[in-house]
Amino acid sequence: MFLIDWLQMNFIYRIFSAALALFLLAGCGAYFNQPLGEQNARTGELTPKSTILKEFPLPQEPVVVGVYNFKDQTGQFKPTENGSTFSTAVSQGGTTMLVKALEDSKWFTPIERENLQNLLNERNIIRQTRDDYRKNQNPNEPTLPPLLYAGILLEGGVVSYDSNILTGGVGARYFGVGGSTQYRQDRLTIYLRAVSTSSGKILKTVYVSKTILSQAVDASLFRYVNFQRLLEVETGFTKNEPVQLAMKDAIEKAVESLIIEGIQGNLWKTKEGKEMDDELVSAYLEEKKMEESRLLYDRKQIDNNFKNSVSVYASTPLFSGDLAKKRFGYGGGLGYTRQMTNHLHLAAKGTYLEFQGGETFEDNFADVKLNLEGVILPYDDFSPFVYAGPGVLINFDERNNGNPNVEPALTLQYGVGILYNFSERMGLRAFADHNLTFTDNVEKVINGKRDDYYFNFGLGIHFNFERKKDKSIVKQLDRTLE
Repeated sequence: MFLIDWLQMNFIYRIFSAALALFLLAGCGAYFNQPLGEQNARTGELTPKSTILKEFPLPQEPVVVGVYNFKDQTGQFKPTENGSTFSTAVSQGGTTMLVKALEDSKWFTPIERENLQNLLNERNIIRQTRDDYRKNQNPNEPTLPPLLYAGILLEGGVVSYDSNILTGGVGARYFGVGGSTQYRQDRLTIYLRAVSTSSGKILKTVYVSKTILSQAVDASLFRYVNFQRLLEVETGFTKNEPVQLAMKDAIEKAVESLIIEGIQGNLWKTKEGKEMDDELVSAYLEEKKMEESRLLYDRKQIDNNFKNSVSVYASTPLFSGDLAKKRFGYGGGLGYTRQMTNHLHLAAKGTYLEFQGGETFEDNFADVKLNLEGVILPYDDFSPFVYAGPGVLINFDERNNGNPNVEPALTLQYGVGILYNFSERMGLRAFADHNLTFTDNVEKVINGKRDDYYFNFGLGIHFNFERKKDKSIVKQLDRTLE
């Protein structure tokens, strides 16, 4: 017996160790590329938006723009465990990044304005030198050409850097083998606006945010391999997304948005004409709609704009009565739900159940319920819900056999579930509930003082229908309160 237990524990230990190793190694490219020596200088890394800007359709005519200062407006210092340092949280080179993004897009001709005084001083030196040369050597020396002037100024900056907007992790340890992972998410926000130099009118303003992810993974082994022989192993890595690349990505996204919103506002056009303009605007609006449907923590939002829904589901009940052996049965049913408010629904459902127990007990029942459902996150595509309500339980088999003494049993149900909407009209529904029957005679065995009860676990699909009137103001208030 001892040998069997030891073999079972050893087998579990090995399975757990293998699962932990797979968990740690999956997706850990940084772990297998650890720096073991000095690295040479290299050209800067590209972001996903860098390629998009470089492959963007050409403009009808590039626009001359000036950027005086695209600066860090947060005034925030880099956080540490003991407070903060004198290093800023974000790069102070926003102007340089923006000019590079404008140049890559080929839609703008950026001119030097960040260090304008240096440029003017140098031009004065050139002008003075040429004047002296013209007097003494060559009276036909040409004058210095005029500076380009900008038709549009680009203003804005980094308006916020929020640290630790989301933190978490998971870990496990078994028989001296363990591992854990932790993550932290920061958030960078920028605004970019185009201003007409002839009128001072703000032509367009765009707003872009970018999350910055930091991850840490570690694993350890602590085990006696022999008498007075202890094996201890630790490994792990930490990976931080560079703030500079996150800022570059956000600026490039802002430039892309400014170009397309400018096309939409007839400020400029592509070289290929209206068909390409419409295609770019349509794709951008679709992407913008999807992004605006997500909340801060990338929670996908859906339109909760239907009054009614019907559902069909399969379930498996577990009956608990006076018989010693508990067995799962099977069943299924139909449901109807009516929205009273966004968070509160009234639900009616009828379920066919086959209860099984003991060695021979098998009976068919009809279960009819009327519940109040509380939906926790009504606008999310993935939301938990709770429900409770009264009902009746009717024995099919006894009724069909003509037994006049079988009365429906009153029941009380409460449970929890998960709702996943994969489209505006359809979704999946999983649930688990506990049902009290207030009788000890469901399986026709009365023993003790405890009433019979049963659990029911189910999975189904629901379909929404009948749109309600748009209440966008109420919807926005509800989203804000969540």
